[in-house]
Amino acid sequence: MLPDRNKILSNPVKDQKISRDTTLGQLIDQFVESGGFTSSKLGVAYEILNEMFNEENTTFLSFPADIISTGTRGIINEMVKRKMVDVIITTCGTLDHDIARSFRDYYCGSFDYNDRELKDLGINRLGSVVIPDESYGEILEEFMQRELKILYKESKKWTPWKLIERIGMRMNNENSILYNAAKNHIPVFVPGITDGSFGSQLWTFKEMNSDFVVDVLQDEHDLSDIIFDAKKTGAFMIGGGISKHHTIWWNQFRGGLDSAVYVTTAQEYDGSLSGAKLEEAISWKKVRPDAKFVNVYGDITALLPIVVGPLL
Repeated sequence: MLPDRNKILSNPVKDQKISRDTTLGQLIDQFVESGGFTSSKLGVAYEILNEMFNEENTTFLSFPADIISTGTRGIINEMVKRKMVDVIITTCGTLDHDIARSFRDYYCGSFDYNDRELKDLGINRLGSVVIPDESYGEILEEFMQRELKILYKESKKWTPWKLIERIGMRMNNENSILYNAAKNHIPVFVPGITDGSFGSQLWTFKEMNSDFVVDVLQDEHDLSDIIFDAKKTGAFMIGGGISKHHTIWWNQFRGGLDSAVYVTTAQEYDGSLSGAKLEEAISWKKVRPDAKFVNVYGDITALLPIVVGPLL
């Protein structure tokens, strides 16, 4: 139901004013009152995140792996370093890219490269990022098999997030999200743990050591403990898929998220979870009816520095 007419007409559009001295924080402060479509949504996202990060929330950060192949990894790493979030839910490729980039370089490329020619050169393309074979599969196999042999001597049974934490600590690299998450006791949950090179290395190791166990249901138990112990929960969800769904799925068991910011490039016309707005999650009890939330449409590699920069 709409508020009354006077309430609707209480906030006039204000022109943005910028100069060479305008800071990012000053700019985003103007967004809410600019009536500027996506910019106004970014302004609301900034306000919700500012409150979320500073209140006594259990804050979830979810994102897909692809952005970790880009420089956006650095901003997420800084958020983790500063303990701005309490729980990370992501995909297996995040583990792959974070580990690989801790040892080898990825390179700026183009969406327009010829992929058949890249294949013959031993180069893989991820959007506009290019990754030589030696910077991905080869280094991951070398690192993971070495580390798994060490951890196997310690225990033959591991919970995925504990295994990720131990591997993160052993990386001892300040540029690594996994290292800083481990150091700050921020659990990293990967519900699709086998869907990537990290998971393939776990499978390979088990083929050689049949008593090696990765207990995925223990991860769910530990995640449920976090949910049920939380007084309030907030989520900054970047992109959709399993990362977003696992975040809202578990929060339904406490009546839904108290606050949420969702950034996506997907549309809702095909009924996909990635395109589903947070309004839809209210019907599933995954977001509370009185929650503060906003859906923002755009590429996070461009938007994250704008919305999180002032918070840092």
